[in-house]
Amino acid sequence: MVFSSLTFLFYFLPIALIIYYIVPNKVKNLVLFITSLIFYFIGEPKYVILMIVSILSTYIHGILIEKYEKHKKKFLISSIVISLSFLVFFKYTDFIIENVNAIFNGSFDLLNLALPIGISFYTFKMISYIVDVYTKKVKVQKNFLKLATYVSLFPQLMAGPIVRYSTIEKELDERKYSFAVFSNGVRRFIIGLCKKILIADVLSDVVNSFSTVTEKTVLFYWIYAISITLQIYFDFSGYSDMAIGLGKMFGFNFPENFNYPYISKSVTEFWRRWHITLGTWFRDYVYIPLGGNRVGKLKWLRNILVVWILTGLWHGAAWNFILWGLLYGVLLIIEKLGLLKILEKIPAFLSRIYVMFVVMIGFVIFSVSGMSQIKECIGGLFGIGVDKIINKESIYYLLNYASIFIIAIIASTPIIKNIILKLKKKVPKAINILEPITLLLLLVVCVSYLVDGSFNPFLYFRF
Repeated sequence: MVFSSLTFLFYFLPIALIIYYIVPNKVKNLVLFITSLIFYFIGEPKYVILMIVSILSTYIHGILIEKYEKHKKKFLISSIVISLSFLVFFKYTDFIIENVNAIFNGSFDLLNLALPIGISFYTFKMISYIVDVYTKKVKVQKNFLKLATYVSLFPQLMAGPIVRYSTIEKELDERKYSFAVFSNGVRRFIIGLCKKILIADVLSDVVNSFSTVTEKTVLFYWIYAISITLQIYFDFSGYSDMAIGLGKMFGFNFPENFNYPYISKSVTEFWRRWHITLGTWFRDYVYIPLGGNRVGKLKWLRNILVVWILTGLWHGAAWNFILWGLLYGVLLIIEKLGLLKILEKIPAFLSRIYVMFVVMIGFVIFSVSGMSQIKECIGGLFGIGVDKIINKESIYYLLNYASIFIIAIIASTPIIKNIILKLKKKVPKAINILEPITLLLLLVVCVSYLVDGSFNPFLYFRF
């Protein structure tokens, strides 16, 4: 079950909210936990036990770390190994087998395991909790229900943001509710829903048509690159908006995950704005423990590359993800070694063109499978192996989807947000009336698309 489905919007969410607000405060966590298990069971029934076992392991290890100070490092390692073992087994086993077969000319059969939805996200949540308990940044949670509620919270279980235990530690004990916060959550949810259904899903039509078009032109390769770049942003940021909005409805304040990354003037800035919770997770739990930039230059460069290879692998068990991670690792090193100073001096529009060019190339690598496809798509952008620059079919796609491209490009910047903020200052009463009406109309349009349209799962579910 996904947020952008009629079942979730008209059955699951209303029932969950009604029960949640009817019951006394002391059982709200229990309701949330049961609701989250039901939500996960509908999407992945056979892996609910796996998630519960993972939570139980983290819970026990946390208590052992606090109780046995002399042996706490052993328990930390044990907890991390168990959590990562589940992740590696289900996500990377076939990738390992494929590469062993390729290197040693082996014939080991693939396991063809289904990937448990959200395992990458909830594994990182549990690791951050156990490390923070070990370093005494947070107190161990001795109430299993509260820890289980934190890990399994359905709004951010499937695709983040990666909420740390310290962020909602107090809210697990006591949450504040108000109509203003709830309505803000509804507003944020609708905005995310619009991003997903009205922009990302429309762009997915262009992306999906890429594999069916027989005669690809240079123009069509660029249409594909632009479409996948915009689709991934609106799909993932739309999910994050919905997750943050749902969190507010249930009394939680989740961290922001995106901050208009496509206006960045460097790759360094881009990764401060894109998937913020993942970037800070790798910084705090991998980069800094490795020594960060407080070591010699060679080790510092090693630390950056290790982080970005792992970032690529985290997204998927394939070489294109590793290559994608390495691309950013190398670019970040180049920027830190001097390119940043140059980017600060040149006109802003040139630095933004550089970032968007890199990002588009990156997402083409990210979205295709196999090195041959990467070579074909990257080459196609520059006319290599392509007979025509333009044809009638590519012009058709460009003209037919021009409006959604323009809307998506504008919506990926703070332009609309800034206009609304200015209008709120000049004509606050009018905006206070028009905003809820506009949001309601947008919700109706989204529901209409869901009734008439086809199912489009969130891209990040497969990562």
